[in-house]
Amino acid sequence: MKRYYKFILAALAALVFFGTFVFLYMKSLPKEDAFKEIEPKVTNISKTTVITGKIEPRNEINVKPQISGIITEIYKEAGQTVTAGEIIAKVKVIPDMSQLSSAQSRVSLADINLKQAQVDYEREKTLFDKGLVSADEYDKIHQTLKQAREEKKAANDALQVVRDGVSSANAKASSTLIRSTISGIILDIPVKVGNSVILSNAFNDGTTIACVADMNNLIFRGNIDETEVGRLREGMMMKITIGALQDLNLTANLEYISPKATETNGANQFEIKAAVNVPTGSKLRSGYSANAEIVLQNAKGVLGIPESAIEFEGTDTYIYVIKGEGKNKSYERRKVTTGLSDGVNIEIRSGLKKGEKIRGPKIIDDKEGNK
Repeated sequence: MKRYYKFILAALAALVFFGTFVFLYMKSLPKEDAFKEIEPKVTNISKTTVITGKIEPRNEINVKPQISGIITEIYKEAGQTVTAGEIIAKVKVIPDMSQLSSAQSRVSLADINLKQAQVDYEREKTLFDKGLVSADEYDKIHQTLKQAREEKKAANDALQVVRDGVSSANAKASSTLIRSTISGIILDIPVKVGNSVILSNAFNDGTTIACVADMNNLIFRGNIDETEVGRLREGMMMKITIGALQDLNLTANLEYISPKATETNGANQFEIKAAVNVPTGSKLRSGYSANAEIVLQNAKGVLGIPESAIEFEGTDTYIYVIKGEGKNKSYERRKVTTGLSDGVNIEIRSGLKKGEKIRGPKIIDDKEGNK
């Protein structure tokens, strides 16, 4: 009986050993590769590029004083709306001493000349009333008196302008009142009450009192690489997305492509500008970072397949067309002519018909044996 159990145990051990051997052998055999089956589809393929830039006003104006002096009052703040001619700030004039002295001397001289002209006129009028001088001589003396009065008035106005920055004759057009030159929104007021300001001249640009821009007339400004600029043309539509305003989608019309490149980090870039279509009621701010997506090429209603199914060999492209089914399945290597690619799908111009199936990427099993 014991011998019988020994034979059984030996048989079981041999069976386990043989089973393990067969299992390991089967596992070591190479598996047949499995591939995805892809059916070409009629689709639209577009090649796009994304341009990084920013949103800014088309016209941003720096308002500067017409005289030098000190800021005494500021009537507006950044963010407020102004109209052309509206007062932004007021400047107190600090007169130049040499100009002031010259103006005062002109007033004194004009006063002396006026007094002398008045005396001459009264004397001439007395003689004219007695008929001792001609009307022509009287008219000349009278004309001299009028000129002396006008010179006195002009000298006083000049003194007021040098001393106060404004004369009584042109108070409404005072240069001490800094007015906006356009209608729009104040982007910045870089001065404070008490700051000294200077007017613009041949030696300096002058002090900026305020920056004003029309925020309803915006442009997108960015740079595009030289490899893509040749496909752009004026009038092309662009989709604008702003990082700070994810829910806002804008469109723009390309209106300017720079004829000259600028080198940026070793690459040649061309500046572009596009007119942004600003939605009613939107509150866009100057300087927002934005991305512009523009379609460089577009192919509609073409036969397309995933680009991963293409085999490249030099300048030629090939695909594997599926023939038969089941155990009779085979793959026919076929040369095709490709067209536009968007990086995912590619256009097939010839070599493949709608309805034919092709071999796609290889199916790779994961660790759990799932495909």
